[in-house]
Amino acid sequence: MQTKDVLLELRTKNGLSQDELADKIFVTRQAVSRWENGDTVPNTETLKLLSKEFNVSINTLLGAPNKLICQCCGMPLEDEIIGKDKDGFLNEEYCKWCYADGTFTYSNMDDLIEVCVKNMVNDNISEEQAREYLQQTLPTLNYWKKYEQLSDNGEFEAFKEQLVKEINELQIEGMPKLDKLNALVGKYVNIEYPLPSGVKAKFLNDNTTYLGNQLESEIVDGLFFGVIANMDFIMICTYEKDVENPELILFKKR
Repeated sequence: MQTKDVLLELRTKNGLSQDELADKIFVTRQAVSRWENGDTVPNTETLKLLSKEFNVSINTLLGAPNKLICQCCGMPLEDEIIGKDKDGFLNEEYCKWCYADGTFTYSNMDDLIEVCVKNMVNDNISEEQAREYLQQTLPTLNYWKKYEQLSDNGEFEAFKEQLVKEINELQIEGMPKLDKLNALVGKYVNIEYPLPSGVKAKFLNDNTTYLGNQLESEIVDGLFFGVIANMDFIMICTYEKDVENPELILFKKR
């Protein structure tokens, strides 16, 4: 698709008139009309505003001329998993798992490889093949090549260690000691819990990246603990295989 077609589709999909879109991104209606007629293309700053407004990459707005991959983990980048800067703009170099609200979530390549391997193994790719591929690919990516420039001197790792300590100090019965926290996008861990009233509710934001892990109960076979945390809270739940019978057992503000 060309830029004119992408913009027309996104505007109509979001129920906006040309005037309404123009007001949101500080241009005239005539400018929007010219884009949609293919007479002109938005400038770089306007493309950034359109990207933020529609929550799609500039690459998508330009008709997807480039194949984007995360420059930390190597994952193909689709619009819905692109990470965001602190100002809310999409950062087209990283996925949500590796880069959340302006913060890089991995400082140890080996830890990242272990997380990625689990998600790559299937009928066509063995664990050894996945690990070998990642060991060869990750060092060629921008984040790891520029790690000294991009890293935060261990501040985020120190924060994760503090979180792990706080969670272990809760001494939840049956929950084994937590060793590490991984980046988890809310959409994949936003479990619906039954409340005493009979209503079911979710407590996370699908588009936010959290820290978490899954641990197998030490005393009940087939029971798992789900741990989710960020700067503001610690949340622990239990569930059975395939997230059956979830129960929220702790929510603690930090």
